[in-house]
Amino acid sequence: MKTKKSNFGIFLGILFLFPVWNFSSSYAQTENSQFISYLGVLKNAVNNDVLPFASIVLEGTSVATVSNADGEFTIKVDKNNKAENLEISFIGYKNKNISLSEFENDKPLTIKLEPVTEHLKELTVRPANGSEIIRLVLNNVSKNYSTIPMAMTGFYRETIKNRKNYVAISEAIVNIYKSPYNNDLQFDQVKIDRGRKSSNVEKMDTLLIKLQGGPAISMLLDVVKNPYNIFTENYDKIYVFDFENVVSINDRLHYVIDFKQNQYISDPYFYGKLYIDIEKLAISDAIFSLNLENEEEATRVFIRKKPAGVTITPLNTTYRASYTIQEDQWYFNYARAEVIFEMDWEKKLFNSTISLMSELAITDRLPAEASQKIERKERFGTNDFMEEEVQAFFDPNYWGDYNLIEPDASIEQAIRKLYRKYK
Repeated sequence: MKTKKSNFGIFLGILFLFPVWNFSSSYAQTENSQFISYLGVLKNAVNNDVLPFASIVLEGTSVATVSNADGEFTIKVDKNNKAENLEISFIGYKNKNISLSEFENDKPLTIKLEPVTEHLKELTVRPANGSEIIRLVLNNVSKNYSTIPMAMTGFYRETIKNRKNYVAISEAIVNIYKSPYNNDLQFDQVKIDRGRKSSNVEKMDTLLIKLQGGPAISMLLDVVKNPYNIFTENYDKIYVFDFENVVSINDRLHYVIDFKQNQYISDPYFYGKLYIDIEKLAISDAIFSLNLENEEEATRVFIRKKPAGVTITPLNTTYRASYTIQEDQWYFNYARAEVIFEMDWEKKLFNSTISLMSELAITDRLPAEASQKIERKERFGTNDFMEEEVQAFFDPNYWGDYNLIEPDASIEQAIRKLYRKYK
């Protein structure tokens, strides 16, 4: 059976592939004396595993960051800020407050979080099935999410890997005008404040791969603001929703709702998990993937242009959208997308495996005035390319006071290699 699909293809990230040219540059991490940097690494208190993509917030403020793939983070705090603690939260773990006085200069503090298993309380009443929970969630969006526009600052990074080798890294500080959740006619606006890139496309097997949409696509991963990407008009006929479990996030109990497309639908839709606050019936986290069983249709979603002689097949996709709560309101906090492709060349013995990753962390947030809307000519659009909008250069003081997502170890190695090539 075929059914009318939602317009979700755009936020999956469209690929353009062109003949390659040689280019290289560099990347570096920076400090600023007006701010104090607090370094940490998050681990599981039971087995010592690192905890990636956890939320770190300066208590009582909207200043925040996210741990990287190695559980590491750095958060920069103004010396005049009176906050004393960091609030750390991660799915399935107890919240933890850490005093800033526990940190040492230039030395990462190891912070261990305790896993927690929660059970439904006897008085908790839940709907009979997952579909009913989703219906209530969609009906409560205006109550649970901001109905005023917000001015946000974020840090965006996208990378391209050929097998295990990083061949391109682009990153930027972005300004965001976040439109209200109760207005379907207003869309989020993104502007590049500053950005840079590093690449070594000699390792791209004679193709240059471009990821379309950059941070504008990351904003579309906000599935609450853009429910049509998953929850189409006939979502209850497309998907099966099952109640799976109860977990603790940010010291609040959450339903875990598993969803997947019905077996009789042949077009590619999504499968994954929604984490829904039990008390407020609000989505606080969404982790999902595209069903790739129909390879031909799935490939059409991603590839806009490619040369003859190469077959490109998507192997795996992972998407995530996270939200943070402050004064009983939820705000978009983090987005991550990763897509892996296999490239099969007619005249080559071995295939290539290309991985593309993008992530956006909201690092600050304040109510916005109408005057803070981004002019059309300055907006980063869903048809734009990061690598065309930012410059390639080296500057040790480039990021200044801004918070950013720490690069993980493998990215740092790539950065060093690209810098040596640049020198």
